Amino acid sequence: MSDMTLPDLSKAMQDIDFAMLMTHAADGSIAGRPMSNNGEVEYKGDSYFFTWEESRMVTEIKADPKVALSFTGRKGLLGKPPIFINVEGEAELIRDKAQFEEHWTKDLDRWFEQGIDTPGIVLIKVHAGRIHYWDGEDEGELLV
Repeated sequence: MSDMTLPDLSKAMQDIDFAMLMTHAADGSIAGRPMSNNGEVEYKGDSYFFTWEESRMVTEIKADPKVALSFTGRKGLLGKPPIFINVEGEAELIRDKAQFEEHWTKDLDRWFEQGIDTPGIVLIKVHAGRIHYWDGEDEGELLV
């Protein structure tokens, strides 16, 4: 069992471009979709993703805010094999433009052409409760 800290995981996550965000679908199945992971932001237990208010994902979060994130890094720490990170958490839907601005990056303009003023966008905040990771032969868990 490894004793990685949250700053250690944050460093590993900076090289990961995408996460899979999993929600609970209406029929009880697990639904997943790729979401952009902003590696420029230091991970402190919260992840932020922009999406459309009318998306199925938002509907599923409204019904059950318990979600999971899955990250896979191309390389582990210290030249080890890839790192795998699973985050169990609770999602919150944010519609406040001040928070939009705080988490906005220029790359988002591709999807939301009017920036934070794009009609119909929402910010998903996932607050981690438990993080399980596998880094080569080491594995561990953090409670956040």
